[in-house]
Amino acid sequence: MSTSKHRNRVQEFKVALSEMQIDLKALQELCFSGIPFEGGIRALCWKILLNYLPFDQTVWDSFLTKQREVYSQFLKEMIIQPGIAKANLGLNREDVTMEDHPLNPNPDSRWNNYFKDNEVLLQIDKDVRRLYPDMAFFQRATDYPCQLILDPQNDYETLRRRVEQTTLKAQTVNRNRSGVTNVSSPGKSLNLYPSNEYEVLPNGSEAHWEVVERILFIYAKLNPGIAYVQGMNEIVGPIYYTFATDPNSEWKEHAEADTFFCFTNLMSENRDNFIKSLDDSQCGITFKMESVYSMLKDKDMELYLKLQEQNIKPQYFTFRWLTLLLSQEFLLPDVIRIWDSLFSDQDRFHFLILVCCAMLILIRDQLLAGDFTINMRLLQDYPITDVHTILAKAKELQDHS
Repeated sequence: MSTSKHRNRVQEFKVALSEMQIDLKALQELCFSGIPFEGGIRALCWKILLNYLPFDQTVWDSFLTKQREVYSQFLKEMIIQPGIAKANLGLNREDVTMEDHPLNPNPDSRWNNYFKDNEVLLQIDKDVRRLYPDMAFFQRATDYPCQLILDPQNDYETLRRRVEQTTLKAQTVNRNRSGVTNVSSPGKSLNLYPSNEYEVLPNGSEAHWEVVERILFIYAKLNPGIAYVQGMNEIVGPIYYTFATDPNSEWKEHAEADTFFCFTNLMSENRDNFIKSLDDSQCGITFKMESVYSMLKDKDMELYLKLQEQNIKPQYFTFRWLTLLLSQEFLLPDVIRIWDSLFSDQDRFHFLILVCCAMLILIRDQLLAGDFTINMRLLQDYPITDVHTILAKAKELQDHS
């Protein structure tokens, strides 16, 4: 895009965002063709599009102050309190005279919850450390470590320490039981990430992946019905990255809390894809995967029949495309560009199905020529990298539906 054209576009956004009452329809139309990063425009638009910020701009400041305070409360209740309890009770003594000692079989026992949480935490930990391994961002220290948690006066456990201790315990248990360490033990994660692979951050600082870990842990605690499912890390990652690289430092400082609420809102629309028991219902993932094929049948019968004939079922590839909102198919900047359009569509998930359909039609010649193996490889590792072509095709399908 030429610089003057780009400047005009930035100007259009500034005008739209300076209205006292944000006109959602007009903003969505602007955002659909991509949101500029300058001046924190994208981060701000996403907060509006994901139903986090109200349309009335005059209340933004008070609203954000309140939300960020709510998030601090979550940190205190779900990370700091249990950590303090553990430090105060000197869990290492494991004093059996304590009424609520760790071996208490009573299901209401706080320790019971603590250990249950640890299972979720280990799963989150494994996934967030692997976020976008080709980018250094998530391994780097954030400029705004959480002071509540890292206060040097604190004697309690951080999530990171909790993972380390749980992992070490798991290793000793496994080693003692059979004389060799069981390779599938959670202890494996220690060997997966030898300390020399990532520089160990100095005391008082924390890496971006640790912030993402906290967001997911709190989400899991607040949503026990769904808790944490692998793949959620891939949805929170791009949102957090967008907010944590916001050029506007007043917003950037609160990337963690703002990401938490935007992620929660997005998940409230997307969570059915993660709930196994809903897989076959109208709102579950199976129905959405089938929709990709029924749309393809409508738009390109020949290609549809070819995939049917090769017995390439939609779940072989669309499961990942749909549940992770394509975050695994493209590089992060391209995922963010796709999400600009996705978030600005009235019916995001219908548009996502259009995008998947466009992705198939754009490689129709290769698919029509390929056999099962070649085609599966194409779909598992999608060949087109220019997302603008894909979005343009999806828009065209949308306009002709």
